[in-house]
Amino acid sequence: MFTYNPVTLQAEILRARTRVYRAGAPTPLQEIKLSDVDAHIFVKREDLSPIHAYKWRGAYNCTAHLVETQNVTTVVAASAGNHAQGVALAARMLGISAKIFMPVSTPLMKQKAVKLHGGDHVEIILTGDTFDQASEEANQYVSENNLPYVHPFDDLYTIAGQATIADEIMLSGQAPFDYVFVQIGGGGMAAGVSSWIKAHHPDTKIIGVEGEGQASMDVSLKHGEPVTLHHIDTFCDGTAVKRPGDLTFQICKENLDGMVLVSNEEVSAAIQLYWEAKRVIPEPAGAMGLAGFKKFSRENPDLVSGKKILVILCGANMDFSKLALISAQSAIGAQRYKYLRFHINEENGSLLNLLDGVFADVNVIGFQYGKNSDKNAYPVIGFEADPGKIESLYAGLYQNGILFEDVTDDPDIRYRVINYNPALFKNPVFLHVHFPERKGALRELMRNVSEFAGLCYFNYAYTGENIGRALMGFDLNAESDRTMLDVAISKSPVECKSLSPDVVKRILARV
Repeated sequence: MFTYNPVTLQAEILRARTRVYRAGAPTPLQEIKLSDVDAHIFVKREDLSPIHAYKWRGAYNCTAHLVETQNVTTVVAASAGNHAQGVALAARMLGISAKIFMPVSTPLMKQKAVKLHGGDHVEIILTGDTFDQASEEANQYVSENNLPYVHPFDDLYTIAGQATIADEIMLSGQAPFDYVFVQIGGGGMAAGVSSWIKAHHPDTKIIGVEGEGQASMDVSLKHGEPVTLHHIDTFCDGTAVKRPGDLTFQICKENLDGMVLVSNEEVSAAIQLYWEAKRVIPEPAGAMGLAGFKKFSRENPDLVSGKKILVILCGANMDFSKLALISAQSAIGAQRYKYLRFHINEENGSLLNLLDGVFADVNVIGFQYGKNSDKNAYPVIGFEADPGKIESLYAGLYQNGILFEDVTDDPDIRYRVINYNPALFKNPVFLHVHFPERKGALRELMRNVSEFAGLCYFNYAYTGENIGRALMGFDLNAESDRTMLDVAISKSPVECKSLSPDVVKRILARV
């Protein structure tokens, strides 16, 4: 195993300069503005690289070194996506072949990108559920066939290639920085960037950032040696590594000044910040550095005030289908969305009274309610507000003795599980309701029907459209009140469409 030697690594970083720019040009360093942070923030735009992620640097440098020194004609690699694209690019440009082992769960977009960059020079082998499993298969193949392995992070030449990120930053004229926030998977980028920055500006504080459910480097640093996690969260798939590298651990142990762990929701909020600031949508791992800075700044505002900050947008290769989940989680991560579960009396108009009394000037972004008692109701209401407004709302609830609990992070809320007992419904009418997305629009209908009907089911989530969509169940006092319901609808700003009999039967568990 290679033991970390700063002089050797720095020499290889200088050699990497002569290789990596055959594959791509330097990426820009841009300043971004965040309205709620008093700091000068710069972002290194690795999403603008040849493969829309930083991995081309280390992959090309390592592969080129093998070709130059060993005259290899075939290399093997394992990757969850971006490293594979870098190796594919290197194989095509260097005229060799590559066998790349990828997890079965690798997004199709990344698989297609690998073939796009490598063409006939690349063979993709899908195996295992995680990067670590794919890596084991790749290493076994290497042993059986006596082929060189292009490691995605735990290799001197891969690390040296990634360090060219920091080299470009040093040459930009913007250095030194007070704080650098760098995301960590296996640790290749963190090792390369931290070693080069510390060599030039030892007073710069370098903070490693990991996801809460995949913090293998954080655990390893606390134990003093690399530790293997039994389970990892794969939301940030580009950093989902169970064990940091031996070499990257040595380098990070020496150069990192601290660690920050971020939630998936906080990462999603950082993706939204990038969209708002630069109209770019990073992959989750790509936004992790900014998420770490945001969390650090919330917890240590005095340390970052007026300081110069560097974050790295390390990749933007994301499966488009993931956007819906990110959008749903972003406001929670930014601490703007909350979901509260209330305990109120089960009677006509009780939910409307709660809305009028508590949420009169608050943006409601979700309802989850089903009738399961004749006496008690437990509606879940989601709302959007800044942290100060949330604190004020909580204070008002406590002052008025309104029973509630914060269920924002509970799994039944996330998966929209709504409990209800259809046996308690007397004369239910289920409607697909469309209404203008403005305060009070839906309440007008609820107010108009409260004398002759109560809610027995309510499922609504804000989608960002101008029109809100909800599935609502009204339990009429008598079947003859259906005409009154139709009249109330006609006098309100909402539009309603009846559900088919088959759908109603399924809702009422009668099929």
